[in-house]
Amino acid sequence: MTTTKEKLVLVGNGMAGINTIEQILKLAPSRYDITVFGGEPYPNYNRIMLSYVLEGSKTLDDIILNGWSWYQENNITLHTGTNVTRIDTAAKVVMTDSGSTVPYDVLIIATGSNPIMLPIPGKDKEGVIGFRDIADCSIMLAASRQYKKAAVIGGGLLGLEAAKGLVNLGMEATVVHLMPELMERQLDPVASAMLKAELERQGLKFLMEKGTSELIGGERVEGLRFTDGTELEADLVVMAVGIRPNTAVVEGSGIEVNRGIVVDDYMRTSAPGVYAVGECNEHRGVCYGLVAPLFEQGQILAKHITGTATLPYEGSIMSTKLKISGVDVFSAGKFMDSPELTVIRKQDEWKNIYKKLMLQDGKIVGGVLFGDVMDSAAIQQWIRTGATMTEELYAEFMGTAAAGSQSPAERIAAMPNEEIVCGCNGVSKGAIISAIQDQGLTTIDEIKACTGAGRSCGGCIPTVGGILEYVLGDKYANTAVKTGICGCTTMSRDEIVAAIREKRLTTIREVMHVLEWKNTEGCSKCRPAINYYLGMAWPQEHEDEKDSRFVNERLNANIQKDGTYTVIPRMYGGVTTPEELRRIAEVAVKFDVKMVKVTGGQRLDLVGVKKEDLPDVWSALDMPSGYGYAKALRTVKTCVGSLYCRFGTQDSVNMGIQLERMFERLDMPAKLKMAVNGCPRNCAESCTKDIGFVGNDGGWEIYVGGNGGIKPRIADLLCKVKTDEELKEVTGAFLQYYRENAKYLERTSDWVERVGLQQIVTAVVEDEKSRRELNERITIALAQVKEPWSEVIADKEIREHVYGNLT
Repeated sequence: MTTTKEKLVLVGNGMAGINTIEQILKLAPSRYDITVFGGEPYPNYNRIMLSYVLEGSKTLDDIILNGWSWYQENNITLHTGTNVTRIDTAAKVVMTDSGSTVPYDVLIIATGSNPIMLPIPGKDKEGVIGFRDIADCSIMLAASRQYKKAAVIGGGLLGLEAAKGLVNLGMEATVVHLMPELMERQLDPVASAMLKAELERQGLKFLMEKGTSELIGGERVEGLRFTDGTELEADLVVMAVGIRPNTAVVEGSGIEVNRGIVVDDYMRTSAPGVYAVGECNEHRGVCYGLVAPLFEQGQILAKHITGTATLPYEGSIMSTKLKISGVDVFSAGKFMDSPELTVIRKQDEWKNIYKKLMLQDGKIVGGVLFGDVMDSAAIQQWIRTGATMTEELYAEFMGTAAAGSQSPAERIAAMPNEEIVCGCNGVSKGAIISAIQDQGLTTIDEIKACTGAGRSCGGCIPTVGGILEYVLGDKYANTAVKTGICGCTTMSRDEIVAAIREKRLTTIREVMHVLEWKNTEGCSKCRPAINYYLGMAWPQEHEDEKDSRFVNERLNANIQKDGTYTVIPRMYGGVTTPEELRRIAEVAVKFDVKMVKVTGGQRLDLVGVKKEDLPDVWSALDMPSGYGYAKALRTVKTCVGSLYCRFGTQDSVNMGIQLERMFERLDMPAKLKMAVNGCPRNCAESCTKDIGFVGNDGGWEIYVGGNGGIKPRIADLLCKVKTDEELKEVTGAFLQYYRENAKYLERTSDWVERVGLQQIVTAVVEDEKSRRELNERITIALAQVKEPWSEVIADKEIREHVYGNLT
């Protein structure tokens, strides 16, 4: 006998609604025939990650939570780009703007909220937008390519994230705020002032206590006029002054609405069979705009409509975490001083840390953290359980806990299993523990992949790590020893890079502080590695920390056993000019160089230069460094190719010069060498280079992963290409893929063997989208490292010397 499934319709394809569906599928996977309507043309994505899309560190694909295939696998009918316009609660049907009518047995409304647009003259001009969805991001990205000055009205969480994203896009962004403090609804004046100072250091500008009376300009906005008569130039204005529940869908339906759609403790509206979850609803007079309460609502709703026992929803404790590069801010519960509250406060201006707890009648009712948010989970638990302040808790919070006080493991053990650890994705402590035990997980990355915890803003990663350690016990320590990059940390290369990206860490100090380095100063192994990872992740933001580089890199020369140095000027493709040779000879004589050596990379090495002479030697040479000391492109070896050789089929000299000029000075995980052969006779020894090129009548063969050093390895054929442009495109993609995925100091020969050639071929050759995006990222990185001396030898001069009068 066939049982007809109940029809469940979800209006809204956002985080709150789809999270509810996910919970329903876990509890009763076969109960409902599910239809989802979404107004945007995308599957479910992580709205809180829009600031990362705006700044360019993530793409839309990166923030998709449930891809197209997820809907198909769960037999969900998805209508994107479709809005429900009317609900007939008597007939139990919904009607859409496409003209269709869909019946329901259960209806969940999750339409979210709309940005508030200030009702001021000029608000309808071109270039005036909110910041709420992918379309808004697209407008801002397009504006950043054409305009330079932006204003963000609103100094709350969303406004600050938008402003930082615009700064990262190269715009001059000014935050205009009506109040005297930023984030005044979440932070006290001390934390707000510290936040403002830090964001100013990162390039944001602020106009505080400014009311906007008018947006000026023609068809497109050109500036803001304030109530005090002053003005600010702006080509783009982002309004981030708040949100309003989107209740348009229930108009005329008879469903009760106040500020939001009114619901009870089980998310039921006033209409039978109709529920509302997320930012569109109003529960006990409160409309929530943060993701954690929405997921709590969704869990209770899912249990209720599947017949699973559940406690009622009684409201959420509001907490906030800021997700801006280099800034860790947390706030929960009550945060402003008042006569009825007792305040416990600690401020360390040296380390830029601020901690504050609020007590009422001896119980913890709120807290603020700046700079160090490790106690955020504990504070939320204390507030939720109404914990009474004790000497032990005081010592723990103030960092004066003695032996015998509650350990991190004990704190994890005290957390209830239903407590939400990852607010972004609604993952509880119990869900993480179950995944670890059932799936045999041993790393944070595995937990991310399995549960979603930590895959968004990354703020919960320390707690996730604590749960992992708590569950694994001694096994955790053994795993940590194997994966840590050095003795200062238990974190692997992949975990560190993921945290750098997700938490927007931009300095070595931030990495070591946020990721809790055992040795707070680091060591000679991890400091250079972190410096590289930061530069790789944030080429436009990270300021190279010279003190963390090896001595050879700091001095632009290789130290020898007698304390002198070798200087290697760059000779592109092994080609030089008489003028260069004369300068090299004059420098060698002037500074009493002990030896002039022809290197295996077709260059001249000045051996025996005194340390104190290094600056003057480089100045006199007036040539770019050959980077014989660096974790970068060292040399591109060439044969004479088709220019002179009777066997040559391709112009290897010119190609070698182009490649060397394209990729010089760019930091790599390890030293890197190239070679270009004009024919298969291999005179330039392409088969033992990190990247080798072999010319033939039909184009080029590209080889990767070769090594002629301590561990010799013959290179693997990556692909064949027909044109010079294809060669350069594949090379750029390969280099960026290597930069982003290799361990620090891992040569391409070891890396290719570790990850497998096919994975590289897929990302660099076969997947055109991936290849294009890799080249876009390496172009951004290259734009940051070019220096005037790299242009000393003009292309025309090289070509005239090499080609002479040949055509």
